[in-house]
Amino acid sequence: MSEDRHRERQQRLKEKVDARIAGAQEERGIILVLTGNGKGKTTAAFGTATRAVGHGKKVGVIQFIKGDWPNGERNLLEPHGVEFQVMATGFTWDTQNRESDTEACLGVWQHARRMMADEKLDLVVLDELTYMVAYDYLPLEEVLTALRNRPHHQTVIITGRGCHREIMEMADTVSELRPVKHAFDAGIKAQIGIDY
Repeated sequence: MSEDRHRERQQRLKEKVDARIAGAQEERGIILVLTGNGKGKTTAAFGTATRAVGHGKKVGVIQFIKGDWPNGERNLLEPHGVEFQVMATGFTWDTQNRESDTEACLGVWQHARRMMADEKLDLVVLDELTYMVAYDYLPLEEVLTALRNRPHHQTVIITGRGCHREIMEMADTVSELRPVKHAFDAGIKAQIGIDY
């Protein structure tokens, strides 16, 4: 390709991008859903949380399903003012107790509701929330109401497989992670600092 053709193509591309940027002028918080069966949903959410903290934003984190094992993200972000509330029961397939899991879910959900009503928080991460709705530990309508009523500027990130259709419809951005290959399937143990 000649230099002139390359320059013309890049100029057309620039004009399209510039037009989209000019058209996107609304400023408000968004709902971002990271779902699908692939690895990296929580990692992507914490990448965004870290970016927000780096820009001086206030962030809160709710972790459903997570246990009390070491948490690298918490180790890094909590000293920077990020509040973490963790369900701390571990995986629901380990506990196998619907009553205690529901109780733990509803307990940490109260913190999520408080965070989503807090004008000071710019970003709230609801890690693994999708399972709580799918397992009927948490009423869908409560989640939708909290999302609707949050402060105008606040962004919420929701992670987990099998996100409910109504949450995805309400979301501004939905990314679905698709598994191609996973080390665990080859018998490689989850590694601290890499996988958790």
